[in-house]
Amino acid sequence: MAHLVDQAPEVLHHIFQCVEPTDLASLSQTCRYLKQLIQNDELLWKLHYLSRFDPPPHDGSVSWRARVSSLVNVQKILESDDQNVKNAAIEEVLSQTVELTAQSAFPSAKNSKFLAEHFDRPSNINAFLCKSSLFGLVTPNRWTSAPTESSRQLSAQLHVLGGMNLESHWPSLDEFTCPHLAARIAHENDDDSSDYDEDDDDSSDADHGEPDNGTGSSSTMSSRPILYVHAYARSRVYDLRRYTQENMWGPFDDDGATTIDWEKVQAIMIVLAFNYRMYTERRGPGPFPSLTPSTSTGPPPFSSTMVPSNSTTSHSTSTPGAFRPWSEPFAGIAANSFVSSPLSGKLKPSPRPDLDALDPYGVTGSWMRIVCFLDYNDLYAFNFESSPVDPSGERQPIATREAFRLIRLQLRVTSVEAPGPDDGQDLPVVHFEGISRSTFMAWDPNANSRIRGTVRQTPGGAIRWTTFSIFHGEERWRSEGVQIGGIRSARGILGNWFDKDYDPHGPAGPTAFWKVSDQIVEEKERIPPQMMQILVTELFAD
Repeated sequence: MAHLVDQAPEVLHHIFQCVEPTDLASLSQTCRYLKQLIQNDELLWKLHYLSRFDPPPHDGSVSWRARVSSLVNVQKILESDDQNVKNAAIEEVLSQTVELTAQSAFPSAKNSKFLAEHFDRPSNINAFLCKSSLFGLVTPNRWTSAPTESSRQLSAQLHVLGGMNLESHWPSLDEFTCPHLAARIAHENDDDSSDYDEDDDDSSDADHGEPDNGTGSSSTMSSRPILYVHAYARSRVYDLRRYTQENMWGPFDDDGATTIDWEKVQAIMIVLAFNYRMYTERRGPGPFPSLTPSTSTGPPPFSSTMVPSNSTTSHSTSTPGAFRPWSEPFAGIAANSFVSSPLSGKLKPSPRPDLDALDPYGVTGSWMRIVCFLDYNDLYAFNFESSPVDPSGERQPIATREAFRLIRLQLRVTSVEAPGPDDGQDLPVVHFEGISRSTFMAWDPNANSRIRGTVRQTPGGAIRWTTFSIFHGEERWRSEGVQIGGIRSARGILGNWFDKDYDPHGPAGPTAFWKVSDQIVEEKERIPPQMMQILVTELFAD
């Protein structure tokens, strides 16, 4: 009878390709021969790694066996039901998973699929994505912040890369314990979503709708981070003390080095996500034309193509396809993951295709944007008329109603120049200009404008977007944002908008924008029919 150890090494190599890495570790402990054979077969470990994950930048400094062993250990932790195991491995899991997001590839998306699968579990969301200082502000014993600043930043970064739709279904109206929130969801209003009759400026809304979990343990409680912390995130986003010259009034650290402050980005994402959910809940499936289903086989995975989908997942369905780059967990974060949607109508050719060819960021085309803002009276009262706060302390959480604008942009590259001394040196600086138009309110003076801006690489490698909104020839608003994921990612940009003169009294608020198509449709009407048909069909799709 033939024994396993009697087989040729080449035969064993092929056999071991079908063995799980965890079983290989056990098998290598059975005898010295198999231990040496398995541990020294780098090709075997490489094949195991590449069958599960996207290719890493392999410089030889880390062996394939070490890479597989490290990620197998992370997988065991994520699959564990022991909260103590997760708590003891926060640093390891966060550093390894954030590294996986940076190595995500398109269109294979193996890393994204691995992360989406394991962060579908509420215990993992609570244990690793809710460890920033923001979550430490919520009801005691619900969440605790990570012990170090680096871990808190990594947790916030992983949450942002995970996206806006990681959490489970929100409660129905009769499940909400807070009447303000239930009324806000049920409220029917017109196209201007900023009109609301109630006075919602009540910090008691901060902990609305929390289920009684008995223990309060993060391993057992329902995972609805956006629902529970939005009031605290809103407090940070609208706290004008946080807008300084050192951070350029954007989502950066206060060190003046354009280092991304992921806790700021996380707060921005949570506020936008909450408002977007509330906006779609209020409007309901309005009387908009249906989009004829495409005869194509569909877009590549994680593309930004807006195609109606009837698929269901365990995640909330209240974030519809108009925000598709954000709606699927860990989707659209890989470099070059943007895929253009074709638009019908009379297309406007690019006036400078030569410049488009030099643009690594993919600026020219049609974009969508979200802008939120408080009524200025509410913003002023929150910052200058509330109870005195320690200069380094947190302001009270607020649930004050915000205005919500869904805006479309048409952008074109106007020039490309070499990076300056304060920029990253690997990519050029691209200048652009275009127009900004409201989707539902043609008269909106805050949404309809001309726009110009720049996109560049920071010294740390982040992609920084700066825009100026121009009204009647005068610049009024400015925004600073960062690309989420790699260059030309489908996710787009998150950041802050504010007064172009950096007025310390505001206004300021959160914004996001993401690309829809490389094409631009000539505007004979206020709204390009095909682009908006795609948008509203997805916006109100079930």
